[in-house]
Amino acid sequence: MKKMKVLFAAFLLFTCIRLNAQTVDEIVNMHVEAMGGKEKLAALKTVKMSGNMSVQGTDIALTMTKSQMVGMRVDIEVGGTSNYQVANMKEGWVFMPAMGMADPVAMDADQLKSYANQMDVQGALFNYKEKGSSVELAGTEKVDGNDAYKIKVTYKNGKNGTYFIDKKTNRIVKTSGKATMQGQEMDVETTFADYKQTVDGYWFPYAVTNMQGTINFDKVEVNMPVDEKIYSN
Repeated sequence: MKKMKVLFAAFLLFTCIRLNAQTVDEIVNMHVEAMGGKEKLAALKTVKMSGNMSVQGTDIALTMTKSQMVGMRVDIEVGGTSNYQVANMKEGWVFMPAMGMADPVAMDADQLKSYANQMDVQGALFNYKEKGSSVELAGTEKVDGNDAYKIKVTYKNGKNGTYFIDKKTNRIVKTSGKATMQGQEMDVETTFADYKQTVDGYWFPYAVTNMQGTINFDKVEVNMPVDEKIYSN
């Protein structure tokens, strides 16, 4: 009888684990469909987003270019200066003359890992197993008053991040994680809003808010030719 109870308890535990795994994958699949679908995302290779933001009354023009797991470049025009952050899978640099920098500074290993994860234009949750990542459903949480699934992601390179997926839209409304800034590790949150569909059938957030402010994008291009040399210093 005691052995039967142990076996039954083990069966229940196994069932709960299986149900939890299925639930995570169901949420991920719904999210993928909400972003354009599997075929669309698999075909997404490059993205270019242009917009602006205001920081303490200063207008900043920003252009972000990405190639799928190849490189990422952010060009920033502010106060008559041209600034950039650029990285490929091997190295990265930051050049911000607006902040008094005279020469580009190489990213450290931790910064480069964070940038590398952002090079995934198809989204961290799409084909996450094939990419060597793992996901965990960590419950639900309110984001701007709406219920959202909380999914923790561990990337292949060891970095971690948390994605909040709105239960109604199945789109990401917030991410949280850690980033190294000026030698210090900090908690970083980013929120995503004003999703719009491109003529190609992809969905992108046109309002992205982080600790610096809100970036309002007005133009999104996909699958355009990109010279990979732009991802080198």
